[in-house]
Amino acid sequence: MTPRVLTSAADLRPADSDRRRRAVVMTMGALHDGHAELIRTAREVVGDSGEVVVTIFVNPTQFGAGEDFSRYPRTLDVDLDVCAAAGADIVFAPPATEIYGSAEGFRPDSVTIDAGPLGDLLEGASRPGHFRGVLTVVAKLIGLTSPDAALFGEKDYQQLVLVRRMARDLSLPVDVIGVPTVREQDGLARSSRNRFLGPEERAAAAVVPRALEAAAAAAPDGAEAAVAAGRATIDAVPDVVLDYLVVTDPGLGPPPTAGAARILIAARVGSTRLIDNVAATVGP
Repeated sequence: MTPRVLTSAADLRPADSDRRRRAVVMTMGALHDGHAELIRTAREVVGDSGEVVVTIFVNPTQFGAGEDFSRYPRTLDVDLDVCAAAGADIVFAPPATEIYGSAEGFRPDSVTIDAGPLGDLLEGASRPGHFRGVLTVVAKLIGLTSPDAALFGEKDYQQLVLVRRMARDLSLPVDVIGVPTVREQDGLARSSRNRFLGPEERAAAAVVPRALEAAAAAAPDGAEAAVAAGRATIDAVPDVVLDYLVVTDPGLGPPPTAGAARILIAARVGSTRLIDNVAATVGP
């Protein structure tokens, strides 16, 4: 089935007589099988009688200083093939002016969403202002698409936690669903950024999921042991520069003494920054 491609927000609003259960998958394009899994899961959530909307929008407000907005891949024709194969009904691919009223994104008088203290940690510390841009565009797209459910990949775990908190704190009528990370055969998380890795860099990047695996295996001995095991794995590959490797509770608070936890990592391979995470259990 070929999805309808819409660029205007007005065209997204269904007539009352045509209102069906709707799920939305928000992307910046350059789609891969991780995105396809989100679309397939969205179809399962709404069923054959429901409607799956995929948004493709390279959001200028979540790019920080030194991050090249113009370098982000735009592959709309290929993306539409992915959407069709995975079962999307609608692709919403608006220009920035449709979202922000400006091609540059935020205007000086724009109302935006503050991510709170959690937005300044981890990715927020490395990319100041990033989550202000993410949460604002997610809120806008929820308002424009009016979904019953919104699906996000667990690879961007901090984003998933923040979107859930925003939906809760702002009483947004949407079910935010996390979908497990899709991985390559060597464990590397599928990401649009992987295409920037050269052959040697791609081989080195496989240490990132291995570090998470080592950390999770050591987690029964405590959070410090998990971090030490993960760092030792990364340090064995000199071409990979670690940004952070941390153990938190599932809500990204302090690590538990015992119980469910999340291990998150960010590392740079060449000029490409990779993030990943896994669930773990700390303590005996």
